[in-house]
Order: sequence, then structure tokens, then C-alpha cells
Amino acid sequence: MTTRTRSPRSLALTALTALGLTFALAGGALAHGPDPILSGGAFDQGETLSFRWRSGSEPIAAIKTAITAAATDAVESRASKAPSFVYSSSGANLIGYGAGATCGVNGLACFTRDAPDTFTMWLREQGHVFDWGTLKWCQTYATPPSGCYDAETISLDEFGHVDGLGHHTNYSDDSDYGDAVVQTYSRTKPNSGWNMHVFGRCDVATLQKLYDMTSTSSKYSTCLDLATVLSISASPTTIVVGSATTLSATLKVVDDDAYLKLGANPVSGRTVTIQKRPPGTTTWTAVGTMTPGATGTYSLSQKPGTTTEYRAVFTTPSAEGINGDSSGVVKVTVAACSASLGLAADVINAPCV
Repeated sequence: MTTRTRSPRSLALTALTALGLTFALAGGALAHGPDPILSGGAFDQGETLSFRWRSGSEPIAAIKTAITAAATDAVESRASKAPSFVYSSSGANLIGYGAGATCGVNGLACFTRDAPDTFTMWLREQGHVFDWGTLKWCQTYATPPSGCYDAETISLDEFGHVDGLGHHTNYSDDSDYGDAVVQTYSRTKPNSGWNMHVFGRCDVATLQKLYDMTSTSSKYSTCLDLATVLSISASPTTIVVGSATTLSATLKVVDDDAYLKLGANPVSGRTVTIQKRPPGTTTWTAVGTMTPGATGTYSLSQKPGTTTEYRAVFTTPSAEGINGDSSGVVKVTVAACSASLGLAADVINAPCV
């Protein structure tokens, strides 16, 4: 196990600092899941949050590069409708560097957030002396030494906080440290996770809950564990031999308040199959794969020779955080001719002879 580094990233506000400590102390051997959510609400979906350097406290060139790279990392790895962070000389949100940082005694970096309007961020200066030692930013060296902190990783952590992410709660042995960038403790080179430049899967899970998916076909983070509901219908439900019925299915995330913006989402572009059985039996036989449609819909045409029961099946995927489901049963009644159904012979092309 890699030992956690000595210096925690403190939050700028006392209340948030206390909350961060709560996250750090609440973890147990079985505690794992999406990052906790900070109080204060979320920014608007897809909002562009522009930032500029704080006058009199501009970062040095290497740190500017690291911060802007982290802003790009946040956008490219968010896998959700979380905000974009973009540098602009006229940006409304201030990012500073240096001795004026309001990060508490041991904070490498800190932030404030006032969703949905503004945020601020600070990074400590290279060479800042803490009670545990001297801060070394890896980006300030031609060959980064062991024990340095990656400023891009630390900045990405802070952008995650601005989005609304709290410190990830790890297993007691920290074996899941790589599942999140937003951590109570930073790691230094060369410890595992010291230079993560993308949000981890459990960061992404919370961003998806807070801000929703980018599309109905987007993949859900594997740090989620969402139930789905699959329904089925047939049209028509009564046919004659040789005629077709269209089986239609709809796949959605269960409408659960705990899922926040993900509840009741249509789930498109997955593999949904059809099974059949004779009425009164219990053994299902595979029929085929349904054709995906828009907004979580799927369809398949069938020409059963006898009355048949159908169900749709969505198997739990291995590469995303949603669970499978089987639909209820729909019965398609098949008659030998139209008269058997009490229909006029010219209604369907199977008159009695």
C-alpha cells in the first residue's frame, strides 16, 4: 500500500473544511461509491465558466500551463453535462498563486464556489514552507524529483470541487485511490496516482448524477449501480397465421430520487434481446436482438405460427454502471383465419376457406 502524503488539500471556507474532514473520517472498509456531493448546489448544465489570473497573484508560467491543462482535462474527462472551464483574460472567476492564498495552514490549493454564479481557486507558491516540509511543484523542474506534487493533478482536483465533488471515500487500504482525483490527501511522485490527468470513474459518477449524461447512448460510469426498467408491448397483439406483429421495448433508468438527474433517463444503443415461450410453459427460447431506435426504444418484427408469449431482456453490461432487467410478458394470439377472430375476411389477408 502506498502511504498517503502528509499534506491535505484544505478547502478555503471553514465550513467546507469541516465537511472535507468529515469525508476523510467517514470512510470504512466497505465504504465505496461515487464521490460525495458538496452543499451549495450545482452550476448550470454545460455552462462555460471562464477564469482569469488574479491581479498581483498571477501563477508563474509553468503553473499557468498546468492549470489551463487541468481545465482541459476536466472538460475532456467529465463524461457528463458538467461545466466547461476556459481561460479568458476577461474571465469572471479568479485563480491566484502565491503567498496570498487563503488555504489554511496545510493547504496546497483551495477553492470557493457560489453555484451557479462564480468560483475562485488558489495554488500555493513553489517553495512554500509547511510544518511537514517545503512544497515542490513538479512542473517547475526539468526533471521532476521524487516528492514533488503535480500541479495539473492538484488543479484538476480543485476544478472537481468547483463542480460540486467532495473528497472520495476510499476503502481502508486505499486500493481504490485511482478511482478518483478528488481526494483528501494528494500523492507525490512517484506514488500511484500522483499525476492523474483525468477524472476517475467515481468522480465521473457524481458528475453524471449532478449534471446528467451527454446523450441517451452515453455510457454510465462503472462507479454507479443504477437499476433499469424494461417494458414491452406488441402491435397488434392478435394476428392470423402468416401475419406479423411488431414487438416494441423501452429501456430506462429507474425513476429514483437518489439518482438525481439520471432518474428516468432513456437508455439507448444497448443490446436488448427477445425471448419467447408457448403459453403455460416456463422455458424461454432466444429469438434475436432488437433494433435500437430513438430515446431508449427497441423493436423487432415477428411472425409466430402459434400463440406465443414474448419478453425483452437487457443483460447487465460489464463496462458501465447500470443493471439489467427483464420485461413483463406480452402474449400474441395467433388464429388460423380471420373468421376465427371474429373479423371480416377483408380486414386481413387470411380469409377462412
